[in-house]
Amino acid sequence: MTKSPVTVIGLGPMGAAMAATFLGNGHPTTLWNRTAAKAESLVAKGATLAATPADALAASDLIVVSQTDYAAMYDSLDDAADALKGRVVVNLSSGSPDELRRAGEWASRHGADLLTGGVMAPPQGIGEPGAYVFYSGQEAILDRHRGTLSELGDATFVGSDPGLSMLYYQAQLYLFWSTLAAYMHSVALLGTAGVSAEQFRPFAATTVRDLGTDGPMGFLKILTEMIDAGVHPGDDHTLRMQAVGADHVVEAAREAGIDTAGPLALRDLFWRAVDAGHGSDGLSSVIEVIRRS
Repeated sequence: MTKSPVTVIGLGPMGAAMAATFLGNGHPTTLWNRTAAKAESLVAKGATLAATPADALAASDLIVVSQTDYAAMYDSLDDAADALKGRVVVNLSSGSPDELRRAGEWASRHGADLLTGGVMAPPQGIGEPGAYVFYSGQEAILDRHRGTLSELGDATFVGSDPGLSMLYYQAQLYLFWSTLAAYMHSVALLGTAGVSAEQFRPFAATTVRDLGTDGPMGFLKILTEMIDAGVHPGDDHTLRMQAVGADHVVEAAREAGIDTAGPLALRDLFWRAVDAGHGSDGLSSVIEVIRRS
């Protein structure tokens, strides 16, 4: 059975991985990149390098864009806008939610349908188990191309608002980066006492794993239930107690001579919540201060 053609715009590490995945799954794959030389290895495997953006758009009904940002899409495609009519543009670049909403309006003006996405996998994870992509826009458009797009990773629809996929994406990135930054801070703190990262890693791994469980350390579920219910019981550990504990983390970092910016930001957040009247509430009450800031 002949697979549907796909055009990939942008051949950075992520775009190249996507193009290779489509090509490996039997899709006639057309490429366009501002630096044409980046297409050479894919062309050697059977992809077609378009001479112009207009030629790239004309080659497929499904256009997958993976560039540095949304401005790059306009730079690449504005002069070929007439060729957008009737196409489905799937932009998997990073941006702000409002940028994605404006991009939806841009696509509509040119007769195209836009699906926005946030890719939750590194380039080497594209097409591998565990990879998934947040999509927003018209669900019917996603459903029409779900089989093809699912080759990149599980196609997870989050809503019709074009900016919603990026909200999910940015939320996940913040969680990812802040967790790993906290781990590096912890490693640095212990390192001042001669403890290696590998010695600490099993304990960190247990904490990260247990946070997502249903057990007594499963605070993702515990906080989720409290936040959605709008109640923040502090029966076991009040926020004031935890703010004092955060003071001690800052003191330990200072005594160890390592950077204190992360611990200070966390401590100050806790104390702002205490000062806002949540001292006798639980940890989940910090959400109330975050929402108002």
